Amino acid sequence: MSTPIRTRFAPSPTGFLHIGGARTALFAWAFARHHRGTFILRIEDTDLERSTPEAVRAILDGMAWLDLGHDEGPFYQTRRMDRYREVIAQMLAAGTAYHCYCTPQELDQMREAQRARGDKPRYDGRWRPENATGRVPPEGVAPVVRFRNPLDGTVGWHDMVKGPIEIANAELDDLIIARSDGTPTYNFCVVVDDWDMKITHVIRGDDHVNNTPRQINILDALGATLPVYGHVPMIHGPDGQKLSKRHGAVSVIQYDEDGYLPEAMVNYLARLGWSHGDAEIFSRDDLVAWFDGNHLSHSPSQFDVEKLRWVNQHYLKALDDAALAQRVSPRLATRGVAVDRLAEAGIDLAAVCNLFKERSATLEELADNAMTVCAEAHPSAEDLATHVTPAVRVVFADFAAVLETVEWNRPALAAAIKATVQRHGLKMPQFGQPLRVLLFARTQTPSLEAVLALLPRRTVIDRLRSRLG
Repeated sequence: MSTPIRTRFAPSPTGFLHIGGARTALFAWAFARHHRGTFILRIEDTDLERSTPEAVRAILDGMAWLDLGHDEGPFYQTRRMDRYREVIAQMLAAGTAYHCYCTPQELDQMREAQRARGDKPRYDGRWRPENATGRVPPEGVAPVVRFRNPLDGTVGWHDMVKGPIEIANAELDDLIIARSDGTPTYNFCVVVDDWDMKITHVIRGDDHVNNTPRQINILDALGATLPVYGHVPMIHGPDGQKLSKRHGAVSVIQYDEDGYLPEAMVNYLARLGWSHGDAEIFSRDDLVAWFDGNHLSHSPSQFDVEKLRWVNQHYLKALDDAALAQRVSPRLATRGVAVDRLAEAGIDLAAVCNLFKERSATLEELADNAMTVCAEAHPSAEDLATHVTPAVRVVFADFAAVLETVEWNRPALAAAIKATVQRHGLKMPQFGQPLRVLLFARTQTPSLEAVLALLPRRTVIDRLRSRLG
């Protein structure tokens, strides 16, 4: 019987959940779901100075928005300190770890001397048991605990993404696994967590590649089964540099606030560093069915906001109009629209969404466009003076009278507009732009008959006449 798949996402709560972290979480989640395994959420909060409850909340909120539900956790490293100390004590007893009494000043001198000789700066192993025979620990120096890394041979693994990787143990010095105050270090906590949580596959960014040989050696020293590692390349901005704040890289939740749909973001993130043939648009179920750990890209991916907008618009247009209205309602409320009273005013929000979704890439844009119909805007004196001339006022007085009797649907309104334009010898822009300014305080809308049909007859006529004076 094969070993059950267990993956994990292990963010540090020192900031928001960013795009790179969200993609890592998505890949680990999808891999576990594909293999009917277990997805674990672990909060690596041992950096007490930088970790904050707000950052933890931002991570949990981002995961919830993307609907990346975890099966176990969240586990917090700060609550596992006794376990880490227990394992460190076992390693000291087994001789796979040892106390090092070097002061910071000694380490600085050591590195300076190595640089002067042209050597790579590194700990020289002076407190390894075989080198410290007869040496008396200095008084007043609280020791760190170092892992006794193998001196010879190599450490290697077959990476899910990068293939075979091998590093000489001679390149690795003896890693500090507990600081002088007794607190365990990041690489050690990760090893114990992955061991205890029986993680079978570690999918993470390739900025962790250098940590992997150290972690493998510690796992070997503990007699633990090694997980399979997969290191996905970084996400770059349009300039080819690592994605950062200067590219507009923000919290995943910011994309929610900006009007992106979580299902669109999941689809877009999945295509950043992974593919299934030529498929660009696919469902969450498709992703789970296809994501077997193969076809992960060896090269960095480029974050393209325009591509994200295109994907988002696809999902937005595919939504049922009633469901879309539900998603837009809170955004209209923040714009001062009494959404619960739209129906009383004769406005069907679902129909409004249907009309404007073709020209909206995000929910925020859709909400802005919906305000054309859902809120009464008053044209400025300047716009009235520019667009509504005395000659045009006569035309619209006539048009208001026509609207009293016309059937209130798009075909009939289109015919009424066309007849009025022809009767007064105008071209359509001479009629359409001033009418848009009068009714909606803007010069551009979808087709006039479509927008007028969304408003009650009385609203249109009364608004038109009141503004003609």
